[in-house]
Amino acid sequence: MRAAVLRALGDLRIEERPVPVPGPGEALVRVTVCGVCGTDAVEFDRGLLSSPPVVLGHEFTGVVERLGEGVSEPPVGATVVCGAGISCGTCRQCQRGRTNLCRTYRTAGFQADGGLAGYVAVPAGILLDVTDAGLADDTLALAQPMSIAVHVVRRSGLAAGDEAVVVGIGGIGAFIVLAAAATGARVTAVARDPERLALATRLGAADGVLAGGMPLAEALRERGVEPDVLFEVSASPEGLAEVLQAAPRGAVIVPVGVQKEPTAVMLRDWTLREYSVVGSVAHVFADDMPEAVRLLATREDWSDVASEVLPLDLLLERGLRPLLEGRSTQIKTLVDPWIDEPRPAAHRRAEHPRAD
Repeated sequence: MRAAVLRALGDLRIEERPVPVPGPGEALVRVTVCGVCGTDAVEFDRGLLSSPPVVLGHEFTGVVERLGEGVSEPPVGATVVCGAGISCGTCRQCQRGRTNLCRTYRTAGFQADGGLAGYVAVPAGILLDVTDAGLADDTLALAQPMSIAVHVVRRSGLAAGDEAVVVGIGGIGAFIVLAAAATGARVTAVARDPERLALATRLGAADGVLAGGMPLAEALRERGVEPDVLFEVSASPEGLAEVLQAAPRGAVIVPVGVQKEPTAVMLRDWTLREYSVVGSVAHVFADDMPEAVRLLATREDWSDVASEVLPLDLLLERGLRPLLEGRSTQIKTLVDPWIDEPRPAAHRRAEHPRAD
């Protein structure tokens, strides 16, 4: 099989590798589509999380080809989406259902081989059978990043009738808009690109603010918006500063974007205004992945989020480098490890018949 192997910082190679053999508790998945994340680009460039040599790719869907010892579900032939996060199941946080905080947490695509390959062997417990979901493979490849957004919104406590502000409409911000709107909250999106604001509207935002003009606090006041929850997704110091200035008393602030530098904050204001600052990392597979798939099914077409699917050979030049350089033309970039030329993404409804 062919695989995108990160050998070292800045050294990504498309290699021939043997098809992995699933070990006890694992399933072998034939990958049909894998999403490319900004984190993949960061790992190629700076290597904060990964353990090279490793096959990248943590946003994938495929078909179960073979089961390892002790595994009966999902069955061979099932179409599955993968949560990628691998937890022990026995530590204190796992026992509390917070598997994303497992003390031995690792991720397929960073510390274990991932889905930018023809096949991948992963624990069967992080695969969700979506054979009957009626979604195309290209759409199902969006399930893992959508589950991140579901987790973010769940952590925030956002509820019907609340006002939410989402700053930064990129790969995760766009999905947060949809997940937030699905709660019944009223969502205001903030972005520098009018096309991103138009996308946010299609995903359920009630209003949009074009960043770079008046201060966010003033723009929200003009609109009569007093947010209950503010999601900072841009990961920019400017975005975080705007959120902190715009947050009213009692607001929940969710810094989704990971700030790259130390941030100076006035804790006095946090205390006197009674802010709740909520962290959110990865997802809880059992809680968030089924809801992510449900939300994906609420739209007929995701071409405005992912319009093109690349072969492995174009991963670096048309996938990772554009993300690093801020010139990606898609919200999400998808890769099909079995094609030789780019193809349009197909998000039409699909049936996935089970193998006998």
